[in-house]
Amino acid sequence: MIGAGPYGLSVAAHLRAAGVPVRIFGEVMDSWRHAMATGMFLKSTPDATDLSAPEPGGRLADFRKVRGESELTELTPIPCDVFVRYGQWFQKRYVGDVEPAKVAGVDRDPGAPGFVVGLDDGRQLTAAAVVVATGLNGLAYLPKELLRLTPEGPAAGALVSHTSHHSDLSQYAGQRIAVIGGGQSALESSALLHEAGAHVEVLVRERRVLWGSVPRLDRPWPQRLAQPASPLGTGWTLAAICEAPGGVRLLPAAARLLLFRRALGPSGGWWLRDRVEGVVPVRTSCRVIRAEASGSTARLEITRPGGSERLVVDHVLAATGYRLDIDALAFLAPALRRGIVCVPRSKAPQLSSTFETTVPGLYITGSLAAPMFGPMMRFVAGTEYAAARIARDASRWVVAP
Repeated sequence: MIGAGPYGLSVAAHLRAAGVPVRIFGEVMDSWRHAMATGMFLKSTPDATDLSAPEPGGRLADFRKVRGESELTELTPIPCDVFVRYGQWFQKRYVGDVEPAKVAGVDRDPGAPGFVVGLDDGRQLTAAAVVVATGLNGLAYLPKELLRLTPEGPAAGALVSHTSHHSDLSQYAGQRIAVIGGGQSALESSALLHEAGAHVEVLVRERRVLWGSVPRLDRPWPQRLAQPASPLGTGWTLAAICEAPGGVRLLPAAARLLLFRRALGPSGGWWLRDRVEGVVPVRTSCRVIRAEASGSTARLEITRPGGSERLVVDHVLAATGYRLDIDALAFLAPALRRGIVCVPRSKAPQLSSTFETTVPGLYITGSLAAPMFGPMMRFVAGTEYAAARIARDASRWVVAP
């Protein structure tokens, strides 16, 4: 098992409950600890934040109860540090040991069915099957216009960075920061930067910023019928793709990709609105068409309906999302990656109904599975669907002694 985030922990829990020997590599809740700025909250509601346990008792609500902490409702935004503590508790209760070594390479085993897994400390081991659950690590996307500010790639001290590169935004206190994007990551980062004393402007391509509506805990039945609830929000489309990810997989590739790209547009959580609207300057209908370094500052050329203008800032923070690309899994041997058939017009892997790639015994889950199974795989809510199916199918590769 490569990755010890929500998907890796959930699959490992199901494998161990089935008596399958499994080794899991990575840092527990790594991305949630190091790629989320201090002070951030989850956009998901408590009911959409449960990891998948093989038996009752492993929900977020169970963790809160065991710890003597108050129950969370849809009106209670979940701090990221609470979710991290929940993941660590889940690991100790259902998974057991997680090895912090990083996987440096995975290739076919030339001497037997299965794989050879190389670790960054030089050790090698063999595995009958491999599950990749690395989340969004290595998939951060910077538009080509911004890459001019960091031709060697994002690095400490660069004039541009991606939101996933930060665990503390207070370092930008007193600086002029342009935040690019109009989704949750952009809006929450701008609020945190402003509250830390930075001078922030948010640049949004869309004509307006969209905000989630305040949840109603007791909706009347006609409203529940017209707009059914789901882990991703209300509405029949979201309810359908959450209820039947396997059905999404059966759609034509073009329809799946359209659903993946448009089912959930960029928006901010309802609880964040008061910290941004009327507080942080937001420019809508604008696009950065050129960026260049000028000494220690970044000069941005921006187009808007009324024309173009220039903006000079000390740093550009890109909340520009992620690109799903199998080649970002650099630990997979090139020959292995070439054996993975991708979804047409994408670089995301084509997967079986049990999340197996076209390389037998190699499974991929989490965000990279979203173009096959729908947007729910981008969220923790997808662990319930994925974990049991992967664990049940991967078990067949283990030869009984």
